[in-house]
Amino acid sequence: MADQATAIAPPPASVHVSRVIDVRHYTDKLFAFTCERPASLRFRSGEFVMIGLMDGAKPLLRAYSIASPAWDDALSFYSIKAPNGPLTTRLQHIQPGDQILIGRKPTGTLVLDALQPGRRLFLLSTGTGIAPFVSLIREPETYERFDEVILTQTCRTAAELAYGDGVVGATLADPLVGELAQGRLRHVTSLTREDHKLEGRITNLIANGALCASLGAPQINRETDRVMICGSTDMLRDLKAMFLGLGFAEGSNHEPGEFVVERAFAG
Repeated sequence: MADQATAIAPPPASVHVSRVIDVRHYTDKLFAFTCERPASLRFRSGEFVMIGLMDGAKPLLRAYSIASPAWDDALSFYSIKAPNGPLTTRLQHIQPGDQILIGRKPTGTLVLDALQPGRRLFLLSTGTGIAPFVSLIREPETYERFDEVILTQTCRTAAELAYGDGVVGATLADPLVGELAQGRLRHVTSLTREDHKLEGRITNLIANGALCASLGAPQINRETDRVMICGSTDMLRDLKAMFLGLGFAEGSNHEPGEFVVERAFAG
């Protein structure tokens, strides 16, 4: 990878240069990597940041959710390998020791401050949309604000669930948040193209009651529940319409609400 992701000099003033620590490939279409956290980088758990590589004399950057909590010394990311993605076609080949670009201004609405108080927090994701929620389930403040945290991920095949299964297991064993998460973090998965305990799109599983039935829990309601949504364009559109139809108020950094939606694209 030395010819694609190393020796960025001089870096643009708008970005940090960070060294890759670890890379793990889950399928031929999914991988995760961890890099050093720039000392001056501050963010809230759930935010995204621009990351990328140099493309000639210019930086090639895309928005990626940070999959590590605000207290972590490293930055983690979870990515697709888009066949024709200008960035991911190169990024998927990074190796430990390579350098990548990290933006200086993390932002986003999938943050605790954008939600009103509630009892249950639903983190609804498809595919790599789970990334910001990996940050939030490892954030102690999440368990201070909510009694129960329900993380869902819908994918096409079982192999695509491996990343989420791994991070949930690691969270429960984490010395900082594991005790907080025990008995309060619920992980629900569903598939759309293979047999599974829950099958189908998350929108349908909420509409027909199957999601909460699988938990043995009451159906989602705005009096007790708050919702964060991250995933495909269709999923974002459909779930936003669903929750607005149920009377939920959409939140933002300026005015907290009962659900929030984020788009952090990689390509």
